Amino acid sequence: MSTNPRHVMTELINEIRDHQFKYYVLDKPTVTDAQFDELLRKLQILEEKNPELREVDSPTQHVGGGFSTQFEQRDHIEKMMSLDNVFDLDELATWFDRVEKDISTPMYLCEVKVDGLAINLTYEDGQLVRGLTRGNGVTGEDVTLNVKTIKNLPHVLKGDTVPSLIEIRGEVFFPIAAFNELNDSLEESGKQLFANPRNGAAGSLRQKDPRVTAGRPLSVVVHGVGAKEGISFDSQSGAYGELKKLGLPTSDRFKVCGTRKEVEKFIQHYADHRHDVEHEIDGVVIKVDSLSQQQQLGFTSRAPKWAIAFKYPPEEVTTKLLDIKVSVGRTGRVTPFAFMEPVKVAGSTVTNATLHNAEEIVRKGVLIGDIVVIRKAGDVIPEVLGPVIDKRTGKEKAFVMPTQCPECGSELRAMTEGDVDIRCPNTQSCPAQLRERIYYIGSRAALDIDVLGYEAAVALLESTIITDESDLFDLTAQKLATSEFFIKKDGTPAANVEKLLAALDEAKSRPLWRTLVALSIRHVGPTAAQGLAAALGSIEAISKATAAELADVDGVGQIIADSIVEWFSVDWHRAIISKWSAAGVRMINEPTQVLPQTLTGLTFVVTGGLESFSRDGISETITAHGGKAASAVSKKTDYVLVGSDPGSKLAKAQELGVPVIDEAKFKELLAGK
Repeated sequence: MSTNPRHVMTELINEIRDHQFKYYVLDKPTVTDAQFDELLRKLQILEEKNPELREVDSPTQHVGGGFSTQFEQRDHIEKMMSLDNVFDLDELATWFDRVEKDISTPMYLCEVKVDGLAINLTYEDGQLVRGLTRGNGVTGEDVTLNVKTIKNLPHVLKGDTVPSLIEIRGEVFFPIAAFNELNDSLEESGKQLFANPRNGAAGSLRQKDPRVTAGRPLSVVVHGVGAKEGISFDSQSGAYGELKKLGLPTSDRFKVCGTRKEVEKFIQHYADHRHDVEHEIDGVVIKVDSLSQQQQLGFTSRAPKWAIAFKYPPEEVTTKLLDIKVSVGRTGRVTPFAFMEPVKVAGSTVTNATLHNAEEIVRKGVLIGDIVVIRKAGDVIPEVLGPVIDKRTGKEKAFVMPTQCPECGSELRAMTEGDVDIRCPNTQSCPAQLRERIYYIGSRAALDIDVLGYEAAVALLESTIITDESDLFDLTAQKLATSEFFIKKDGTPAANVEKLLAALDEAKSRPLWRTLVALSIRHVGPTAAQGLAAALGSIEAISKATAAELADVDGVGQIIADSIVEWFSVDWHRAIISKWSAAGVRMINEPTQVLPQTLTGLTFVVTGGLESFSRDGISETITAHGGKAASAVSKKTDYVLVGSDPGSKLAKAQELGVPVIDEAKFKELLAGK
């Protein structure tokens, strides 16, 4: 056991914080008050003797109950991929054919697909140090304190030899019985119910106060591995065995199959017993079991080629169609939707369902007053499949598509020849389009602006604080004070004012492609936006490009190119760009030039705050110059870069004899000196 004061203090701090978490959050203390006081006293004595080693956030400097989740954005060490889906055995056979074209005799691992919330858990030297949601696959939200409240998740891995680093991929879920009990208690107390177990799991995990999460009986099952050091596997099934030895909650509902028929039998078994499982499942995941064969097959840009999700057909129910209404979206598209008697489908109660467009209503033969069959497409979006003809009474009536916008009264029309959708052409001032565009700008799909939800968008427009999106980045506390939504009853600014202004300021530095998405240019989604940002580099270049030049960009094509040219031809659209640019919104792509590879072959771990680099910025600088930015100190680490208020990684470096450098020395290495 180390006698170094720094090491002893680090161990005491970790032990005290763990006891505080168990006491204040889990309400399950494992030591007496006297024992806890003795630990705290030992730390105080060491800090008095070694004041230069006292941490700013030491337990001796703060009250113990202040645990709060801030949902900070953090990068995964390795990208979290998605899965491609198939929906029938013919599509599955096509996937088998692709795999077996490159792999002659693959073994397949089949496992149930848990319908929960994807999570990425990082263990360093056996200690759970981070829990992140999937996010966009590269960056997720830090929910570490909340995942630590999940009872079947170990904070410390078991065994004599634990990996120095391992990322564990899994799924957080609500057991169905526990979910039903929770909803019953919410109903009794007059609170809003969760729509389904998946929403319940997501809502419970995203509580700022981890004590709330601790009160929810969540569970987790692990099914994959990301980055790892100090451990290796030969197969997926072998990995599950090793993870189980480490004390991690793996599933017993998997099987290694040698033939396609065995895979199909596994799929059919859980289709028949779908509701016998303690948690919701929405299909079966099939993976090539051998890790070397997985590596041989590789990945697409978003998903592994060696795995596929077989999705079960969504549940279907019937209900009465009371009316067909229309909504107007952010690009003016007018979409009919069904307004129905409330009905429960796939675990949630719904009253609205999509009908896509007028032609689709005619094709399906749906009448107002019909008993209709609905399902959740992908178990998410309610959809009307068609009417139950035998239950018609003769009182049903046909739907007539409106000719005028229900919001602004403009005459509706198809915008292009052959377009099955009709749109409101009043894009600049239609209240519905304005609301939807402002709301979309604040969404995670676009600029991810905290507070700028639907209610805030409505308040900003109704109080004429803004007239359209061009005014968004000119907001001030004084302007917001003219709306009841942003002031308290006593007339003082509400807490959401400061949050919104800070979030708007942060949103100005989002990548160029997100700014493009936020402009609501028809057909321009994330894929096209990223291609445009990478290929052309700036809003100015995109605005001046011809349709032919735009169409040549990867992920764009002629239809999107024509839409972009049309968008930039409108004066008030260009005014948005001008005002946003003047307000400081990013209008150019981040530099992509190849920098001198002065750090090639070197692995760095960073701890503490740096003067010249942000947390994300230092990692990007290291990788841009050929180095590797690691999160855990090991014997393979070349340098530990130390800033102000370093954490336990400094002690680990000193223990292992890893060279420790400051920011000045790092800059010398960066310059190739």
